[in-house]
Amino acid sequence: MKWNFDEEVDRESTNCQKFDLRKDVFGSADIIPMWVADMDFKTPDFIIDALKKRLSHELMGYSFHPREYFSSITGWLRERHGWEVEEDWISFSPGIVPALNLCTLAYTRPGDSIVIQPPVYNPFFDAVKNHGRNLILNQLVFSKGKWRMDLDSLRKIITPNTRMIIICNPHNPVGRVWDPEELRDLADICLKNDIIILSDEIHCDLVMPGYRHTPMASLSSKISSNTITCLSPSKTFNVAGLATSSVIISNPVLRKDFKAKIDHLHIGNGNIFGTVSSHAAYTNGSEWLSALLEYLEGNIEFVMEQCKEFIPEIIPVRPEATCLIWLDCRKLGMNGKELDEFFIRKAGVGLNEGSLYGPGGEGFMRMNIGTTRGRIAQAMEQIRKAVESIRT
Repeated sequence: MKWNFDEEVDRESTNCQKFDLRKDVFGSADIIPMWVADMDFKTPDFIIDALKKRLSHELMGYSFHPREYFSSITGWLRERHGWEVEEDWISFSPGIVPALNLCTLAYTRPGDSIVIQPPVYNPFFDAVKNHGRNLILNQLVFSKGKWRMDLDSLRKIITPNTRMIIICNPHNPVGRVWDPEELRDLADICLKNDIIILSDEIHCDLVMPGYRHTPMASLSSKISSNTITCLSPSKTFNVAGLATSSVIISNPVLRKDFKAKIDHLHIGNGNIFGTVSSHAAYTNGSEWLSALLEYLEGNIEFVMEQCKEFIPEIIPVRPEATCLIWLDCRKLGMNGKELDEFFIRKAGVGLNEGSLYGPGGEGFMRMNIGTTRGRIAQAMEQIRKAVESIRT
């Protein structure tokens, strides 16, 4: 393999959230960190080389996004996802979470209602509540080892003031790749009720073999005109620290409203290195991504096998996408706080406790497997010993 994903990279003392905040978050720095959703692999060499080349110019003045920045995004989406996007549909955002908040401000007013589907990425809650909007919960349903949308419930909870729904496609933390039929049924409900679809698709490239990501806006021109899509190279290529994301809006009215918010805050130019890294990723990233996905699939298989053979009390929900595994820990008989303490104090592993993601997350833990097989093996062994110690 050209890239060595088994290489241990020392991330300590680099202002790394995952490693350098362990003592603040978990009360101890002696914890295997498997929480923050970035990966412990080196940023790909072709991105580093492009950044070094730009840095060698030795002048970092004001910049803009050149045409090749946009064409690299449209080319990637065409080749990887079969989605034809026009360059002028793309707006810059300094991150997906800022984009979610900007969309709330652009498309809703205080007192309007916004739907989210918990258990879901926790900043979704803040993107609604922090702006005085009403939060409507359309909780996902877990049945026979798989999470599904409850669209019957969605139809019942929609109100005349419901203006927008925020979806996670693919879903963090439950790992679903929504199929076209599910997305189409959801879109039909939104079209009938004049509800804008805000689709966070940041994990769209981290889809496991056997599954295929469907961009919500690719389903039809009518659905596209009602959808705002947020995506970024940050998760795929491990460049989250460069704060560069795209918001794709085919509807010119909705696009104008979003760009107005970006312009009001003067945040549309981004930074030189984010532009360079995005272009390098989307131009040269296919081979590296294929190797990464193969490695991540191996990590998933390892965790699944370890739990089945040695820790049957923990049942991993096999992820269809993302570098995250949603662990069903309900057989341990602990509440959220107790689970968190158990993994920290007994196992020495730092995970994300499920209730952080809202209703439906109780009894689950989120594990980041975007790390070396060796680190995962160490974590699973510590978890095995911890569970063994409480068996009766």
